[in-house]
This record gives sequence, C-alpha cells and structure tokens, in this order.
Amino acid sequence: MIVSFSIKNWMSFRDRVKFSMIASKERQHGERLYKLDRYQTRLLPVAAVYGGNASGKTNLFKALNFLRRLVVRGTQPDGLIQVDPYKLDAQTVSQPSQFMIEILVDETIYEFSVSVNQKAIVEEKLVQVSGTGSQKVLYNRCNGKPNFHSTLPDKKFLNFAFAGTRDNQLFLTNSVSQKVETFRPIYDWFKDTLELVAPDSRFESFEQFLDETHPMYATMNKMLSLLDTGISHLGGEEIPFENLLIMPSLKTSIQEDVKEGETVRLISDAANERIIVTRKKGDLIAKRLVTYHSGTDGSEAKFDMQQESDGSQRIIDLLPAFLELSGGNMKRVYIINELNRSLHSLLSRRLLELYLSQCSTQSKTQLLFTTHDVLLMDQDLLRRDEMWVTERDVSGVSSLFSFSEYKDVRYDKDIRKSYLQGRLGGIPRILIGGAFKRECESNENKADG
Repeated sequence: MIVSFSIKNWMSFRDRVKFSMIASKERQHGERLYKLDRYQTRLLPVAAVYGGNASGKTNLFKALNFLRRLVVRGTQPDGLIQVDPYKLDAQTVSQPSQFMIEILVDETIYEFSVSVNQKAIVEEKLVQVSGTGSQKVLYNRCNGKPNFHSTLPDKKFLNFAFAGTRDNQLFLTNSVSQKVETFRPIYDWFKDTLELVAPDSRFESFEQFLDETHPMYATMNKMLSLLDTGISHLGGEEIPFENLLIMPSLKTSIQEDVKEGETVRLISDAANERIIVTRKKGDLIAKRLVTYHSGTDGSEAKFDMQQESDGSQRIIDLLPAFLELSGGNMKRVYIINELNRSLHSLLSRRLLELYLSQCSTQSKTQLLFTTHDVLLMDQDLLRRDEMWVTERDVSGVSSLFSFSEYKDVRYDKDIRKSYLQGRLGGIPRILIGGAFKRECESNENKADG
C-alpha cells in the first residue's frame, strides 16, 4: 500500500508537494480503512484527484509511472534518464527532480527517495520505519558513495554490487539483478503490486480472462452484461506474434518482459485493436480480442473491437483492475488516470461502489484515480481526506491539497456545490467569454470593411 508520495521539480510541480493515504481523524466510512496497528494508523483504500485541465493531475500520475519504470525497467548504459523538471524557471531546469514514496510491504513501512537528473542518480536512500517512529537508514547513496547500515548482512558483497552500479542506475534495481535478496521485497512491490492504467496505455498486465478455465472468466463476462454493454462474452482469435502491427521497440519489450504464464494487453498501433499476449511453454501466444453479442434469434454475432463504443472499450480496459481490486486477499495498488474517460457518470460511480463495498479494516488494496467527474464528489461515497485537488497558478506552478485541509468543510456539506462555485479551488480559470465576444466583433468589423 502507498502511505505517502511527494515530488519536487517534476513537470508543473516546481515546489514540493505531498500526497498522503494516511487517514485523518474523521469517523466517516471508518469500516473500510486498513488498520495498521503496529504504527497506530489507518490507511485509505481510495483517493480521487480533481482539478482543471492542465492543473497537474496527469503530472502526478506520470511521476508515479516514472518512478516505477526507473525501479523496474532501469536504464540503458550511457542512456539519458527521461526526467522532466519544471521548465518555466531557468534555475530549476538544471536542478534534479526529487521523489519520495512511503510504502507498506507486508507489515513494515519503507521510505524510498531518489534525486535524479538526466545524467545520473544524484542521491538515493532506503529507510525502514519502525512502529515507534524511529528510522533505520538501510542505505544512503550520496556523491557517488554508499553508506550501508551496520546490521545489514554481507556488507562486502553490498559494496561489490554498488561498485557495479552505473551513475544513471538505481542501486535498488542493480542490487536485485545481482541477487541481493535484502532489498527484493521493495523492488517486487514496484514490480508486482503497483499498477498504472492510462487511457492510452499500450502495454499492461491483463488476467487470462479469455481462458475458460480461469476462475474469473465467468465473472468478467457476467459483469460486461450487467454493465449494459450489450456484450455477452469476450473471445480471442489467435494470430502469429511476429505479425502484430506494433512498434519494434514494444515487440522487443514484450519478448523480454513477459514471463512464463503471464498475460499482457496491448493496443495495436495501426488498427487500435486490443491484443492479448500470453507466454505458454516458452512461446508467445497472441490473440486479437473480439466480442460476442446475442442476436434476437438466439444466435451470436461477432464484433471487432473497433465496432464497440468508446465506453465499452474503456470498460473492457478497466474491468480487470476492478475485478482484481475486489478479489478478496489481493494486495494491489491501482493508479488510474482519467477514470471517467468515455464512461457515463453512473457507471463510474457504480464501479467505485462495488470496489469500496469489498474494502475492510483488513483489506490491503488501494485505488487512486484522476477524474473530472463531480458526481463522485459525494461524502456519502468518499471521505474528505479521500478527495484531492490540483491547482495551477499564473506562473504555471501546480499545488496539491486535500479537502480535509479545509476546516469549514463539514461531513454533511454539499462539497460538490462548493467545488463548482470555486470555493475550494481546483477549477479552470475560464476567461474566454468577453475576449471571445470582442474577437468575434472585431472579425465582423474587418469583414464588413
């Protein structure tokens, strides 16, 4: 689970901002908060991030995605790190971007922080947080030198592994590749627990819902029917992997990254098709996703994915995430950018209600999403500390805050109305009205002249 996440000098976030999943003292919906007794705290199962267009919502998503890729995929020798600092200030462009994330792995909180520019990892630190609030710095990489905690085993090999870590490479990533098991749980959290889903995602994990023996096969198809898509079930048509119309770099990534038994979903560049790729007995098996609809005479009609509505395609993309989140003992953290893209507001709300109904004080799942859907801005559905807003000032600097920071926002307040009236910030500053009218009148005068 994510405990907190902070960034500085990343895209529109020039100054440090902190996003927290630690619950406040309010009592509302307390039955679904995960109780972390060792730390005497509770963690939120959900967070919605609002804000006007270009306010920074997606930049927050991209920060988490950047950090995950840096940990899991690493960097190429002599390659530049694809970091993106705040560009509207001459000083910040040359300064490193900073990231800090607190995560819960099993029952222990770890703090992982990194300072990075295009050429190198400037600083990297991994801290273990105890239940008393004290901290153990497991390692601290600064000025090209490591500092390991005295209690860590086999420090000689740790120093050997660090000596082989490139300047543009995380020690966390390289240590795992060198079979250092001490830090593997943290690496595995980024790799196996954290999942990010964007509307334009080209390559992401996907359960084997096309396999009739899969325990969730029937559930997936039943949900598609109940969500008014008109789809009776999904199907797949096998195609040779080498014939896939995707970028060569993406094809190489799939060949390298998809392990035995794993399944990924990707989108074909040419036809916008959904392709499911599974590795079985060492071979990559590709299937083109198709849908089936029940005809009036009881027969079935096959549809290509492009024939489905944007909303139905978006449901197919998102439903695996919600099924996993609602799967009982799963320990997954899903970050979904633009949850409401192509979805009706009532459908978005229903999916969210289904997930939250499965959450309890023992659940270790989390769902973070960005959205413009104010129908979800309802205290019967979300707590104040589960609703966040990004806002961009006239200098292009984004800030981030939670509704729980407003002392006058009561639990029974119509928070949606206050938000739309601009009392809580995070709405677009629309100045086009008068200027648009004057421009039109000016053009009319020119035409008359």
